[in-house]
Amino acid sequence: MQEVRAYISLEQIVRNAHLVQNRAGVPLIAVIKDDAYGHGAAEVAHALQKTAAMYAVATVREGVALRMAGVTKEILVLTPALSREEALFCAAHGLIFTLSSPASLRVAAEGGAGYAIRAHIAVNTGMNRYGFRPNAVEAACREAKKRGMEVVGAYSHFYAAENETAREEQYALFCRAAETIVHRFPSAMLHLSATGGILAGSRYNFDAVRSGIALYGYLPQGFEGPPVRPAAKLYAAVAHRGKALGGGAGYLRAEKKYQGLYTLRMGYGDGYFRAGGMGVGNLCMDACVREGDAPFGREMRILRDISAYAKMHGTTPYEVLVRVLKGADKYYV
Repeated sequence: MQEVRAYISLEQIVRNAHLVQNRAGVPLIAVIKDDAYGHGAAEVAHALQKTAAMYAVATVREGVALRMAGVTKEILVLTPALSREEALFCAAHGLIFTLSSPASLRVAAEGGAGYAIRAHIAVNTGMNRYGFRPNAVEAACREAKKRGMEVVGAYSHFYAAENETAREEQYALFCRAAETIVHRFPSAMLHLSATGGILAGSRYNFDAVRSGIALYGYLPQGFEGPPVRPAAKLYAAVAHRGKALGGGAGYLRAEKKYQGLYTLRMGYGDGYFRAGGMGVGNLCMDACVREGDAPFGREMRILRDISAYAKMHGTTPYEVLVRVLKGADKYYV
């Protein structure tokens, strides 16, 4: 098999979800954006049917794909609809809008005209990604009500959940905005904490929590928490083996005289970083040279420690998972 294979345990994802929810003590919004961090959004959604209260995705297209796959639970789209066409698809498929600015509110109302529009208001508490400023929330609520929208939730996001000072500042701003929203829409669900916030303390949990990375077996940097375990294992096939010849090892001059080298059919074209951490020398686009010997055609386990690999390249497990699982053939075990 020439493609990189990912063996994914849906049972482990469910176990991780139970650990997170037990820690939080409130309903779980399972974040399955970007194809469930590469693990397969539809498969993960169906696996978490009895565990998650609802799902969160990045885009309208992701939400529609889940509906086409038979997912019936509530789905929150975290990116505001950017066109009337997106708003129409969002409303027609019963997805929950994010309202984050006057422009996004207008697009949702105009594109979703004729449909019942349900939405969560995003509040900018300092991350400056999406959201109404707290002092603009009252006007947003009035406009949503005027246009016949049902605001069923409100949320924000910690930009540095490990930093208590920053966390408390954002918490205070969200509380102020939430009071305004609940006054206008008493049944609105409030959620502030993603995985880092959950681990920072229960006072930030409100009515629900959002968790993504912990579902797949990893925790944000700077936190300790429940014993979640990785759900995906990656394998690549041996495509060549033999004695070393000359002075190269992959795309670098050999650091020493190797006796034997073998080649795995995986490279930076599969989402891995070109330099460091996988074999000897730099990766080729579609091949990785390693020291030693292995039978031709055998599947070999690769990238056993994603956290260490991410740290080596100055990034996080979030990025590595999305990169390396995106193009892998997925098998559910």
